[in-house]
Amino acid sequence: MSDARRVTQAYQQARAQYAELGIDTEAVLSQAAEIPLAVNCWQADDVAGFDGGGEISGGGILATGGYPGRARTVDQVRADFDFARTLMPGTKRFNLHASYLDAPGQTVDRDAIEPRHFQSWIEWADQGGFALDFNPTYFSHPKAADGFTLAHPDSAIRDFWVEHGVRSRRIAAAMGAAQRSASINNLWIPDGFKDLPADRLGYRQRLIESLDRVYAPPFDAGHLLDAVESKLFGIGSESFVVGSHEFYIGYALSRNLGLTMDAGHYHPTEQLADKISALLPFCRFLLLHVSRPVRWDSDHVVLFDDATRAIMIEVCRAQAWDRAHLAVDFFDASINRVGAWVIGIRSTFKAILYALLEPRQQISAAERQGRLTDRLAWHEEAGTLPFGAVWNMFCERADVPVGPAWIDAVTAYERRVLAARA
Repeated sequence: MSDARRVTQAYQQARAQYAELGIDTEAVLSQAAEIPLAVNCWQADDVAGFDGGGEISGGGILATGGYPGRARTVDQVRADFDFARTLMPGTKRFNLHASYLDAPGQTVDRDAIEPRHFQSWIEWADQGGFALDFNPTYFSHPKAADGFTLAHPDSAIRDFWVEHGVRSRRIAAAMGAAQRSASINNLWIPDGFKDLPADRLGYRQRLIESLDRVYAPPFDAGHLLDAVESKLFGIGSESFVVGSHEFYIGYALSRNLGLTMDAGHYHPTEQLADKISALLPFCRFLLLHVSRPVRWDSDHVVLFDDATRAIMIEVCRAQAWDRAHLAVDFFDASINRVGAWVIGIRSTFKAILYALLEPRQQISAAERQGRLTDRLAWHEEAGTLPFGAVWNMFCERADVPVGPAWIDAVTAYERRVLAARA
């Protein structure tokens, strides 16, 4: 029996089993294929970027490991992603940082970037049939060397970074206009102290003033969606982070912005999934950065684990796929970088599909009727439903490798392409 026949046969059996629970796997496959996931550009090159801003640093931005084959040019990043997306099912977007401008032979500081510096990215994405999202880059720059940007005591430093923020929004809006899909512009800054500050409120008041200036210029909401991202701490900001979770909840709600929540930006006992339903009723939208923290915000490659499944289940139960935007945020330089992309994106789409296949009708009915033993039992039974057969069909229909077949493809790409890089 051919592999395709085996996949189809197993899927038909799984389809019948899910149908007994009232779950239409065909509808699920169609829905899963339409849910977009933004893929992080920085996995390809260890967050180095191409504007020569400075040493990679700021608030915990650190790629560890020295595996050979890192992308060293814009074209190499694109080539790596073009290859990787042939191995990953689902609708992808591509998430860029401002430091990834394409301006060969030019020195363009971050307060001078313009849409033209990203025009080649727009054309590349259009040719590939996917959309772009954006992030200003508030780290790895001489004017961020002391750990402060928008909350800096020096007004000239703040002015520089405010201008960078405004220009980043303009670039994202240009991307959104070109791709006919709003580009999400996500702002994160590293500002904070390693040890105890004397004036927490002063720094936060300065940050509010700077952010208000960044978000003052109006843009078409069909072209640009703005989000702000908090963090618990980073290396060098262990004792005080200006843009904390509480700060950005207040700012996002008061300014009608989106709120970004990263799976690694909270205390290890907190789960991002728990926060989704608490914030959805109040926030314009959520941007969920799917990552895998190991003891802290270490941005490990996403796996098909409990935490990732819990995030997708919460979004699915809330029917919030249009208000909870998904992006992956990890970087690992200790393994094949393209392979890391493929593992992380396939794992995230697995979690999306798993959530869509949950027997919600049975779980919800048990809860409404007070049959809490049944509710727990259905949670447990869901884990042994034939999800894998539906996942294999998802890959088959997307014309990407089923099962571990992608591993050989990545190994061949490493020998053919990555090994030749200096």
